[in-house]
Amino acid sequence: MNEWKRYVIEIGMGIDQHGQDSTKAAIKAVKDAISRVCTVGLLELFELDFERDVRVEVIIGGPYPEKVDVEKVRKAIPLKCEKVINVVNGGLKGPGIALEEFGDKTNEMLIAVAFITIYVRGEHK
Repeated sequence: MNEWKRYVIEIGMGIDQHGQDSTKAAIKAVKDAISRVCTVGLLELFELDFERDVRVEVIIGGPYPEKVDVEKVRKAIPLKCEKVINVVNGGLKGPGIALEEFGDKTNEMLIAVAFITIYVRGEHK
């Protein structure tokens, strides 16, 4: 039986400075982490069917986890593979400046942190 093995671990941070949108902060955090991962190594080291042999697990810590649209975050991951998203209480919120023109409801800036792990399945060395 082929086992899942960790191949990549990366961390990212995302900020929504205006609008207090937890989903936007989460997506920015995921994209920040992904921007430092080169999946070419996966293709060169292994012969993979991404849909079958790759799984991405994401833990997002944000100030309002219940407000994160997990499906939008899932779509921000460009790989065609299994994507497991878990949003937990965390991140940070701090005082910014409220500008009605930018859609602000409060002066809060929301900061999310994403922890991404890419797993590969198979008999790979």
